[in-house]
Amino acid sequence: MNPEPSELLAFLDAAKTYCATGSDDAAQRMFRSVFSGVSNEVASAMLAVRSPNQNFEELTSTRIALRPEDRDAVNTFMQRLSALRNVSEADAQQLFSLPSNDTAAAEFPHSLGFRAAVSPEPRTPIAAAPSHFSASSLNMLAECRRKWFYRYLCAAVEDEGSSASFYGIIFHSALETLHTEFPRPADVPPQTLRSKLQGYLNSVFDRHRAHFETQIEFELQRRRAQRTAVRYVQWLTAQASSAPFTVVGCELEVQLDLEGFSFIGFIDRLDKDDRTAAISVIDYKTGSIAATAEDYRDRIKQFKEFQLPFYYWARTAAGDRVTRLALVPLKDAIDEVAPVTLEVVPLALDASRSRSTYGRISIEELERARARMIELCREVSGAQLDHFAETTDAAACRYCAYEIACTRRPYPLDDPFGR
Repeated sequence: MNPEPSELLAFLDAAKTYCATGSDDAAQRMFRSVFSGVSNEVASAMLAVRSPNQNFEELTSTRIALRPEDRDAVNTFMQRLSALRNVSEADAQQLFSLPSNDTAAAEFPHSLGFRAAVSPEPRTPIAAAPSHFSASSLNMLAECRRKWFYRYLCAAVEDEGSSASFYGIIFHSALETLHTEFPRPADVPPQTLRSKLQGYLNSVFDRHRAHFETQIEFELQRRRAQRTAVRYVQWLTAQASSAPFTVVGCELEVQLDLEGFSFIGFIDRLDKDDRTAAISVIDYKTGSIAATAEDYRDRIKQFKEFQLPFYYWARTAAGDRVTRLALVPLKDAIDEVAPVTLEVVPLALDASRSRSTYGRISIEELERARARMIELCREVSGAQLDHFAETTDAAACRYCAYEIACTRRPYPLDDPFGR
């Protein structure tokens, strides 16, 4: 990239100051300039390791490894800087082999002066018509319409993933392999399940090694998964012993049409009770989840969570008798695995509260969630939209990939200087 004329003027101004005063700051500005002949990376590195009391002209004595061409460039600059004290200001351009102001301006006429203001384009409504919806997209739409706009209409940022997201991908993959090989956990010794799952985790972690920035991060996540696997198998064998079941599906694709709107998703695990043939929908969670069943039920009632209701209606439409919806926490091994479980019941429930991880949800509440899913699809598909409102919940911005682009996001409540 060619330097701008303003950079040349700045360099000459610094040279003029150095001629008159020998200013250390002026020398540094010259040294960092593109006209110094020294690369910016080398200049920045040498200034960074410079001793606080070291004179600028003693910089060449700094012990820093440089390529021969970089060392020659630094020495040449220092020689010219020393000679600058003994020449006139007019000779500075010749000393540093600089172009004249007129030459620079002729080469870069576009960089000088101001351009005429450009009128902004008129705001044009858009029609949001995704080919299909998912529970996660509706969750995002309910959480923050601005985020949904960025993610599903603009594809504004490509999410490269994090160590936490790859931890989840790895654990899901290992569990899929385990339950495909052993669909009836009650028939397998616990030590076999444990050693198999830990082996699958090691294998999948090795395949994803490149996705972790450091070896330490890779090893920490791998060990966390190994400890959590022990807890998971303990819970799995206890469940299989008390109520034997068969895993009838893993990473099962489900599709559902709701009044003309197409939905698609993937169920982590589908279990069938060996005695009653009732179906349980299991969803693995490697992130934070609701602390109690009532908390999760509240999120469904407030139309903030659509994943398990969607799975319920998708499997019901497929002919299954779904009686249980469960979130299985796999974030860490600090506590025992205690799924957040909702038993599906026919009638509405009372308003009593419980801190248990076991609760109930009525078909009527799932019906309301289904109706709200259709309403949300209609809101973003049936009309021209010119505004996507941002959330009022600051917690929704915490891990948002589009936070920097959102000028009207709410201030965090725990930030005393946010306002």
